[in-house]
Amino acid sequence: MARQTAIGGPPAESRLQCIFCHQEPHDHVCLDPDYVPEPGVNGALTAWARALRAGFSPRMLLLSLVPLLLSLLVWGGLLWAFGPALFDWLDAVFRENEWFQSGGSWLSTFGLGMLKVVVVPLVAILLLLPLMIASALLFMSIFAMPAIEKYVSRNQFPKLEQKEGGSFAGSIWMNITSVLVFALLWVCTIPLYAVPPLAVVVQAALWGWVASRVMSYDALAAHASAAERKQIMHARRWPLLGIGMASGVLGALPGIAWMGGALLAVALFPFLAILSAWLYVLIFLFTGLWYQYYCLQALDELRERRHEGEIRAL
Repeated sequence: MARQTAIGGPPAESRLQCIFCHQEPHDHVCLDPDYVPEPGVNGALTAWARALRAGFSPRMLLLSLVPLLLSLLVWGGLLWAFGPALFDWLDAVFRENEWFQSGGSWLSTFGLGMLKVVVVPLVAILLLLPLMIASALLFMSIFAMPAIEKYVSRNQFPKLEQKEGGSFAGSIWMNITSVLVFALLWVCTIPLYAVPPLAVVVQAALWGWVASRVMSYDALAAHASAAERKQIMHARRWPLLGIGMASGVLGALPGIAWMGGALLAVALFPFLAILSAWLYVLIFLFTGLWYQYYCLQALDELRERRHEGEIRAL
């Protein structure tokens, strides 16, 4: 016998309609523009606690060795081979354009004239930092995030269906495009380091943007469909950005350590670069866990909400 659908209108013989967007609920994800997600702060804090606990597990610490060794190999080799040439080139550029004089005068106005001798190392650091961040992020996406996804899903969400809405090629593309934009914006904001508090805020914002794009994609690639991934990344964009910015504050620590060492001695430059690479890997590992827990929880809530909508449409 014919019946009315949940939203009213003409009778339907055997077809159900989603009460949110009036489509058949079994073959779509509701993309209701008025969808309001669950409160993001509590979910983000819960995911943070889970990530902190998992980050110190022996499995996760061992997992960090692969991207760490790759970072050490790449950056240790590059700095050993091209580090002196980079310093010489920057020194020549500064002398040719008389930037030592103008920069020294500017620093003297703030009582920082003694920093004139380390201007070149500091500029080199600022130029190399986005490349180090990019390489650490790429290594994490390729070698660590798939293992993190399996670890979290197996231990926390064993019943969550995998819809394989993402791909390895899609992850690489998301990494490359996001990192290129990130590096360009980083270089454009280097002058802001003249005002350190503002520079930290800008760096955290940039880090939050790139992390929310790249790690959200990787965290949802195996379990969410393409439509589910887009919906979660849109509906939860502010908590995702907040997680990235909070990690961005931690991301400032390697740069601070590197710059602080450069103020002490230029000879420490290669060693501090390697230390920075290690810190970036550990920070990205924790951030990856944080995103993984948060995104899979969001996916689980989205599917539960869709299931409730199907039941209410009966």
